[in-house]
Amino acid sequence: MHSHLLTPTALAAFAPAHHIHADALPWIPADTAGKSSKPLSFMPGNSGFVELLRMEPGVVMPLHRHSGPIHAWNLTGSRRLCTGELVGPGDYVYEPPGNTDWWKIEGDVPMVALVIVHGEVEFINALGEVRGRATAATQLQHYIAYCKQHGIEPVHSFVGQ
Repeated sequence: MHSHLLTPTALAAFAPAHHIHADALPWIPADTAGKSSKPLSFMPGNSGFVELLRMEPGVVMPLHRHSGPIHAWNLTGSRRLCTGELVGPGDYVYEPPGNTDWWKIEGDVPMVALVIVHGEVEFINALGEVRGRATAATQLQHYIAYCKQHGIEPVHSFVGQ
C-alpha cells in the first residue's frame, strides 16, 4: 500500500463525495431562448445551487437580483456586464448579496460559466417588482420535469440532497 493512501478505517471518517460526470448531463433549456444549464448540485435546505450555465451569442440575462453571494467562472465565451466590463474565458466574477444587474453575451462563441448561487435569484422588471425566482427548489423541479419528459434517469447522487 502506498504511504499517501488512506486505510479503509481512515476513509470512513470522511463524508462521501458526490462525483458528477457533467458530460453525461443534458443541457436543459431555460424559458429564455438561447439559455440552458447543466445542474451540478442542489444545496440542502433550498440554500442554493451549482450549475454550468450556457448562453448563446446575443442572448441577454435579464435584470435580476441576488439574495446571497454568487461566484461565476467563465469557461468559454464572453459577456458584457451592465457596468461595461467584459468578462471572458478564465475570468472570475463575485457578486455580493443584494447585487442587481443584467448582462449580454458578446462575440460568436457561446458563453459557458460555472456558477455557484447561494440563496435565490429574483428576476425583476423595470419597476423593481419580482416577476420570477430561481432557487434550488425551482431548479430541481425543472430538472426533474425535463428528465421525466425526455425519459432520462435523474442523477440520484444530488437529487433531493
